[in-house]
Amino acid sequence: MNLMRSPELADRVAAAYALGTLRGAARRRFETLARQNPALRAAALLWQERLSAMTELQTGEAPSPNVWKRIAIQLRQEADAQAQGARARPAARTGFWRAAALAGGLASVLAFVLAAYTGAQLSQLSATPEIRYVAMLEDDRSAPAMLVTFDARHGTLTLKRLGSFQEGQDRSLQLWALPAGAAPQSLGVVDRGTVVRLTAGEGQVRQVPALAISLEPKGGAPAGSGPTGPVLFKGALVPTT
Repeated sequence: MNLMRSPELADRVAAAYALGTLRGAARRRFETLARQNPALRAAALLWQERLSAMTELQTGEAPSPNVWKRIAIQLRQEADAQAQGARARPAARTGFWRAAALAGGLASVLAFVLAAYTGAQLSQLSATPEIRYVAMLEDDRSAPAMLVTFDARHGTLTLKRLGSFQEGQDRSLQLWALPAGAAPQSLGVVDRGTVVRLTAGEGQVRQVPALAISLEPKGGAPAGSGPTGPVLFKGALVPTT
């Protein structure tokens, strides 16, 4: 079956590959197809990026000390109310009011914990990237060198170095958009580091078929000049939808 004739199926298989649930001959077949098809390869890389981002977001979220203080105060108040009710009411009704007080205390605890948990979940949701474009930039030997993703939610291009290339201290890498029929447009100078983030608007990458990285003098090429050094890496920019 040609996976690319069914984008939905291709996406599901790419997700299974990234998760590790695609095994044996099916996994080897997918890897062969991905080497021949940039869009399928990009789909697998995108799912790996999504799963990696989800893992990074799973940090421990504990309620603040003030939450626990309010819980302790609430429980003390409920205990005091229970004691006062036991002294003022007939013994036959003590069990009822004790149960009511306990239920109220548990409800308060649950409300505070849910509020803290919901706040943490909303914080994680707002931090989750919305990847709309992905590109695998390769060197002249077709070896992967840089993975580029565009996060529309935060207006960020994230570049992850995959190869061993390191520019000299007097040189900089510069990322370029390669619009069809137009001059290259600079997307920024790539700092030294394994993961680099550049600020960008979706208009800078929309309908751009490819990206490239050139080796430039320290600080990048002069504004408006286009690439002045050799192009080291390039690759197709693929929309995720």
